[in-house]
Amino acid sequence: MSTDTSLTADDLELLRRPLHGFLTVAAGPVPPQPRPVWFEAADDGTVQLFTGPDTLKVRRLRRDPRASLVVAAPVGEREHWVAVAGPVTVEADGAHELAARLAARYWDLDDPVRARDLTAILAEDQVRLVIHPEQVSRYRY
Repeated sequence: MSTDTSLTADDLELLRRPLHGFLTVAAGPVPPQPRPVWFEAADDGTVQLFTGPDTLKVRRLRRDPRASLVVAAPVGEREHWVAVAGPVTVEADGAHELAARLAARYWDLDDPVRARDLTAILAEDQVRLVIHPEQVSRYRY
């Protein structure tokens, strides 16, 4: 296992795949309760996701803006994971655009059911959560 403060090309290769990340925010119940999320590793070195503005994770992040995201290769592949931890900003802009990009990455939008699902997501208020990595841990076997 190694630890750094920025994402490597190898990290980005894993993070740019359509895998679920597991987000854990500070100030949660003991023990923390990670949630699976869609995410995007941005060109500026941050990791972004979207959610509703009134969700529990946003309320907790407003009190304590620390979070981590862990992404692992699926079963059947060699062990490989990346964990990103750092402060999170809650951004009012860009959430719908991010949701549309991620839906295209995770879903077949030619499927009318998924297209309707995306339309429903875009009809709701959303915020963009941006993790600013202070610690990046990784393992590859």
